[in-house]
Amino acid sequence: MHIRFGVPADPTYPGRVAAALGGVRLRKFGYIGAVLAAVGAIGLAVSRGFAWGEQISPLWTAMVVGGLLSMLYWPWVRFRARRRSSRYAVEGAYDITDDNIMMRSGSESGGIAWDGVAQVRDTPEFWIVYVGRMPATVIPRRLMSAEDAETLRAFMAKRGLLRLR
Repeated sequence: MHIRFGVPADPTYPGRVAAALGGVRLRKFGYIGAVLAAVGAIGLAVSRGFAWGEQISPLWTAMVVGGLLSMLYWPWVRFRARRRSSRYAVEGAYDITDDNIMMRSGSESGGIAWDGVAQVRDTPEFWIVYVGRMPATVIPRRLMSAEDAETLRAFMAKRGLLRLR
């Protein structure tokens, strides 16, 4: 297998990559925030019926506020990543073989050996490549030909790397 394709200097592309990589790690803040906000709201409602409820209402209020802030953290980070990354729009390229994934962006280049890849997650726009438990890079499917994308999908599935969302 030898797949080669370019990445145009699109100002929105680095932000989408940052959002995909960050979303994997930051999604848990939304879940934790929803639980905190729900527990805080239930606590506020239940404590209103007791005489001592006014004494602990600041705790429940803090849980609701903390939960809401936690749920807003992921969208805030994605917004900032997209805004900041627009100045990093440079042309790049991918060169994917049976042995490794080579990426070039501007004057920098790097690679990941397939032997070091623990898993690959499928998202609507990218394949997110994990080295260990950390997302290391993305492979943009929309920039590849359909034949190359299917070849790479089959290769990753054969190696047991591809996991659906």
